[in-house]
Amino acid sequence: MDTRLNKSDYLLIGIYLLLIPIVLHSYEYYLQGASLRAYLVDFSAGFILIFIFIFLFMYWLIPAYIIKKKRYVHFTFFSLFFMTIIGTTGLIAGFWSIEKSWDWNALMVAYRSVPNLITKGLLVSIENIGLPLGLLLTKKFYESQTKLLDMQKQQKESELKFLRSQMEPHFLFNNLNSVVALIDSNTEIAKEYVNRLSLIYRYLIKTKDSEIMELHKEMRLAENYIFLIETRFGKDYNFKITQNTTLSDKFIPTGAMQTLLENVIKHNKPRQQNNIKVTIAINEDLIIVSNSKSDFKTSEESFGTGLVNLNTRYKLLSDKEITIINTELEYKISIPIIKLRSES
Repeated sequence: MDTRLNKSDYLLIGIYLLLIPIVLHSYEYYLQGASLRAYLVDFSAGFILIFIFIFLFMYWLIPAYIIKKKRYVHFTFFSLFFMTIIGTTGLIAGFWSIEKSWDWNALMVAYRSVPNLITKGLLVSIENIGLPLGLLLTKKFYESQTKLLDMQKQQKESELKFLRSQMEPHFLFNNLNSVVALIDSNTEIAKEYVNRLSLIYRYLIKTKDSEIMELHKEMRLAENYIFLIETRFGKDYNFKITQNTTLSDKFIPTGAMQTLLENVIKHNKPRQQNNIKVTIAINEDLIIVSNSKSDFKTSEESFGTGLVNLNTRYKLLSDKEITIINTELEYKISIPIIKLRSES
């Protein structure tokens, strides 16, 4: 928390000192029949002493003993010590303004003893300083929390953009190689392949600053991406999309479908003419991508970089995570659907 005073802090203290001492205490002094001199001296002394304590509190006590050193006993001791001195000084100034005398004996008669004077001074400080200091600290806490939330939001946006940027380079490299191979073997398919690839990249460019995207747009991306996979690998992969709910008002992290499909291809290569069966089931709250497994072995862990990044993005965007069920015959990934507005 930044304890330095700004313009709005001074304004808050000024409003308090104008409203409380002038509006309330002036009437109290009037009822007591106190002189104008007594009122002005007490008001000025209280004004100065409150400012002194607030400066001590905000520029020394909190930074030195709370923020830096975490010495709460020292903080409490010095706070009470200075409040006692300030309160006692205020009482003596008030006595002088009324009695017009610095007579120590008269002061002792008024307050009976030094300990009683000191105790009374502490209580006066708590009464006069506690409220403005509480208001000021509440304001500072709110400002620090707002600033912290803004910083966390900026950090999340930076992390999300970094995570998204990691998935694009190898995708372009692989597909350019496929286009080169198709140009000589099948011109028409090559043209459609380039068209689908351009649609995907147009989507990636348009959504480069978007952290989440409508589900129906992500599914169009998935359909184009599946076309590229089927063109590159023929019948090695068999895709089936099952839609069990509407796609409206549903969102997922941008590029999530591409990550899930890439994971299938990366870790599963068909053997002995047994293709990899892939099912994409769209339910009300989850998208479940399941695929049959081959005996293809990879040197990388099955929970690869793409899925780690996707899971991290989910944590940054919400309190949800992806779940994985990995059995001997099937690999299943479930990703939560994000809803930005509640249903009526």
